[in-house]
Amino acid sequence: MAETRYMTINMGPQHPATHGVLRVLLELDGEIVVKAVPHIGYLHRGVEKLSESMTYHQALTLTDRLDYTSALSNNLAYCLAVEKLLDLKIPKRAQYLRVLLAELQRIAAHLLWLATHALDLGAMTLLFYAFRERETIIETLELVTGARLTPSFVRIGGLAADIPDTFLPRVKEFVAAFPQCIDDYETLLTDNIIWKKRTQNISPMSGEECINYGVTGPVLRASGVYYDVRKAYPYSSYEDFDFDIPLGKKGDVYDRYLVRLQEMRQSNRIVAQAVAKLPDGPVNAEDAPLVVPPDKEKITKDMAALIRHFKIMQEGFQAPPGEAYASVESSKGELGFYIISDGTNKPFRLKIRPPSFINLGALPKMIEGQMIADVVAAIGSIDIVLGEIDR
Repeated sequence: MAETRYMTINMGPQHPATHGVLRVLLELDGEIVVKAVPHIGYLHRGVEKLSESMTYHQALTLTDRLDYTSALSNNLAYCLAVEKLLDLKIPKRAQYLRVLLAELQRIAAHLLWLATHALDLGAMTLLFYAFRERETIIETLELVTGARLTPSFVRIGGLAADIPDTFLPRVKEFVAAFPQCIDDYETLLTDNIIWKKRTQNISPMSGEECINYGVTGPVLRASGVYYDVRKAYPYSSYEDFDFDIPLGKKGDVYDRYLVRLQEMRQSNRIVAQAVAKLPDGPVNAEDAPLVVPPDKEKITKDMAALIRHFKIMQEGFQAPPGEAYASVESSKGELGFYIISDGTNKPFRLKIRPPSFINLGALPKMIEGQMIADVVAAIGSIDIVLGEIDR
């Protein structure tokens, strides 16, 4: 009887196509993956425990460092959870601006994914195309937030500030030009025979398998499951916007690519509607004097307000005892924050539901039985960020 012997190799944690410090232990029968075990933790920073030693305002800055490609979405999910604890009513203008910023951030995150995923599979040209539009978005966000990657701009009770006058014209210009850019991406890839051979029928997952693994986001929708937090549990006035949820059929790498392309088109639609329907009014909750700092005019005229503002920034505010969970549809999937308050100025417990972490759990199912070259395609199709996985 011939003896079957497998070769065990490490892919990562230094491999560029693992999209961060991910190590995948592979058992190979020739070039076929027999078994795959992801190893994580190389980027662990203890964000959840660190948050419990900080005030609610201070912990916000840590959320930017989770999925650092979608920092504004992370800010929003955290703030929604705290605002649920405080029972705050957010003004309509702030809600619409949050949607506008989150959707621009989603497009930027998908562009980064598209560029790196295509590069993983040998398509270098798209890197320059996608980064061109991503840079336009990052510069536009920097105009309003003052930062490129970690803005901490969405604040508890609203936003850090209102938008400058130059912001909306730049957004309108981008919205008008972006559909043609997506057409260019599709010209390069969608019917490209090499791209199809590297992605079609690779690492397929059925809708039932995705649900069993807890997968969310574009990976789930590529398998034909209609679930998007923005539709299922609308937040920040998403019910006011008209947009579609793209779905795939086979749930393979190619469908995940198509779904994300369509999501960028839908996000562009949402941004256009947010600009057109943006209401006037404040960008911070008026019923939260101990959470949101007073405006500059009030501070300069009222010394007591100035003193109270600095005290809040230094000592934070006390949230009522209780617990709250809030989630958003980030670029990777459902991102949730669960907070327990004991009545002090710091979270008693804070737990994060990171979509990258949950989705990565399905990687062995995706790649076992596939070729070793397809492991790179599968990892890229999930769109993981290790800062969110390890947290």
